[in-house]
Amino acid sequence: MNLYTMMAARAAAGRPVRVGLIGAGKFGSMILSQAQHLEGMHIVGIADLDVAKARASLARVGWAAERYSAKTLGEAVKTGKTCVLDNAAALADCAEIECIVEATGHPIAGVRHALAAIDGNKHVVMVNVEADAMCGPLLAARAQSKNLVYSMAYGDQPAIICELVDWARACGFELTSAGKGMNFEPRYRYSTPDTVWGFFGWTDEEVAKGDFNPKMYNSFTDGTKAAIEMAAVANGTGLDCPDDGLAFPPTGLHDLAKVFRPAADGGRLARSGLVDIAASQEPDGREVFNNIRYGVFVTFKAPNEYAKACFKQYGLLVDPSGWYGSMWRPFHMIGLETSISILSAVLRGEATGCSKEFRGDAVATAKRDLKPGEMLDGEGGFAVWANAIPASKSMAVGALPIGLAHNVKLKRPVAKDTIVRFEDVVLERDLDVVALRQEMERSALGQSATAR
Repeated sequence: MNLYTMMAARAAAGRPVRVGLIGAGKFGSMILSQAQHLEGMHIVGIADLDVAKARASLARVGWAAERYSAKTLGEAVKTGKTCVLDNAAALADCAEIECIVEATGHPIAGVRHALAAIDGNKHVVMVNVEADAMCGPLLAARAQSKNLVYSMAYGDQPAIICELVDWARACGFELTSAGKGMNFEPRYRYSTPDTVWGFFGWTDEEVAKGDFNPKMYNSFTDGTKAAIEMAAVANGTGLDCPDDGLAFPPTGLHDLAKVFRPAADGGRLARSGLVDIAASQEPDGREVFNNIRYGVFVTFKAPNEYAKACFKQYGLLVDPSGWYGSMWRPFHMIGLETSISILSAVLRGEATGCSKEFRGDAVATAKRDLKPGEMLDGEGGFAVWANAIPASKSMAVGALPIGLAHNVKLKRPVAKDTIVRFEDVVLERDLDVVALRQEMERSALGQSATAR
């Protein structure tokens, strides 16, 4: 409730919160749109492989050219301006920068950038959910060992879901489920970059006029992004992914508490304590009435008769029994809200959601029958989609995380809708990140054995 006051005090003292941003795409542009209006927060440097594109992003969101004219990070610190460069490592090495925001969306690069930032004694706001779902618990532990914050990005759905989960538990309710809304139909699962625009209803002419990335849009369409985000939520909240993956039950606002309760009580969940998606489309394509396509939710149960009666008295949306209620946020504004994470990390030493344990995993799953010698093309591609399953199941079968399923060759056939395993592929690149992932798995298995 007092982040703005704390930021204003830093501004008055001439000590703005100094930030480095990696990646000036859509999410990064939204962060920059708001940063220029926050006295007390200084974007010292912006690192992007395409410097010209980063400068174009700054111009597009209204920054005056003079404001990002610093030639070096040192000059930026002294003058209050911003330096645009192509070297992310320089941000980690800049002593004055307190927090680095990783917004590239590339899982391999994201892991490396986060490690470099932590080694440079920087807090990390991990916009890159792809990297977080793959190695987040390990990265969070590395940060914690140095008294640094590793945080999900507020404004993106996983962090806002974590906030609602915390709210429900801090109120003393029995948390039943958590998730988000999404436009999804079962037939979307096998969408490819060649077919994705048809699911949006866009013509070739409309696509040609825009700056659209088909793989990125396809990752949303085929459910991969949902799996990545729900795995991250599981890791940050202690909830579980369903054993067979997300079910995407079509649900509108007034039915959240009815649908996202255990099957034993008439709902669609195998049990309490799961993440899932409220689809905004029926399987036949009809739009769900009063859907929450852009929102997030939690469902919870009253702990006693008195609380149940209060649910009714105060207008909570409840299931037919009155025991289960729902709380939701109808929107998320991604990068426009991410300053909350930056300020929380630096000024409060708190994360807005953080991967605490390896509990959920987003695993590569074949979109069609795959043959030896074929190359996997990762998130949003032609070959695989991601399924969100319990990490215990993922490790038991040796599943390949979606973050490592890009530009790798198959050495065994994989049938359609079957999980791709580490032993099915040839891993010759990015072995440093592969090793980190395997280290995280060994640690999780060791902790599980100790718990037993």
